[in-house]
Amino acid sequence: MLNMQRLEMFVAVVKARSFTGAAQTLGLTRAVVSFNIKQLEEELGVSLLTRSTRKVAVTDTGERFYLQCLQLLQDAERVFDDVRGDHSGLSGTLRITTTPEYGARVVVPALAAFASLHPQLRIQHISSSRNDDLIAERLDVAIRLGQLADSTHHARLIDSFDIFPVAAKSFLARHPDGIVDDPERLQSARWIAHSRLTTPLSWQILTPAGDNFLFKVSHPAELMADSAASLLAFVQNGAGVALLPAWLVQDDIAKGDLVKLLPDYRFPRQGIYALYPNTRHVPKKVRLFIDFLQSRIKNPDEETTLPL
Repeated sequence: MLNMQRLEMFVAVVKARSFTGAAQTLGLTRAVVSFNIKQLEEELGVSLLTRSTRKVAVTDTGERFYLQCLQLLQDAERVFDDVRGDHSGLSGTLRITTTPEYGARVVVPALAAFASLHPQLRIQHISSSRNDDLIAERLDVAIRLGQLADSTHHARLIDSFDIFPVAAKSFLARHPDGIVDDPERLQSARWIAHSRLTTPLSWQILTPAGDNFLFKVSHPAELMADSAASLLAFVQNGAGVALLPAWLVQDDIAKGDLVKLLPDYRFPRQGIYALYPNTRHVPKKVRLFIDFLQSRIKNPDEETTLPL
């Protein structure tokens, strides 16, 4: 008979890399955790862990079993949450990860509104620019921006947004050579690149006449950053030109602090995606929040209330 508690203990030991750390996390004694792991190994007939006086390591079999346990525990948690939710509203925990910038501006306010509609639901927001593994990190939803890479997860397109090059007036004052509206001159400007993109300085754009134009920066970037917030800070301080999302820079442009370059050209629109684990059972809390977020993004001036 499957013992879910033992699976939870095994997962905790692997994460903590020690029996003591797992015991502290679970609120149990080290002896109880150690006994249950030994029982689990005997039931399976394999060694999941190797033990030494200093640390606990996972065997190859244990590593595969660990990933399967994570999936199984998540599935079980989702089923229980949905059954409870049928009678008393959404409950359990909703774990969501986003980039820091888009999270603070869009997703966190949506989460706050969603939480007010479902007071029994616990919400955890993880701010990260990394492509975290949803299963390993036990995440329910990841909001990804840009061009979506191949993934084993479900992906739903929520919305899209424009990107365009921007620069500070102080930078443009030092470069009065027509880079504002001339793509060939702008290609030779000082660019700040996003280090997480595979081709941060090469884009297929549309000209005012509707023709395709390969926009490719002439020189390697002198400055690089791994987040949109850092790119924006560089630009605001007159360090160069960067390609940034409209939702991030539109206020600075409206105030006149930044200038939109190549205003008559069109860079490829980027997607806003909700990724969630590819499982047979998609939790109600996941489905409802994605619907809620999409409705809120597309109708920002309307109060979003979605029925259960």
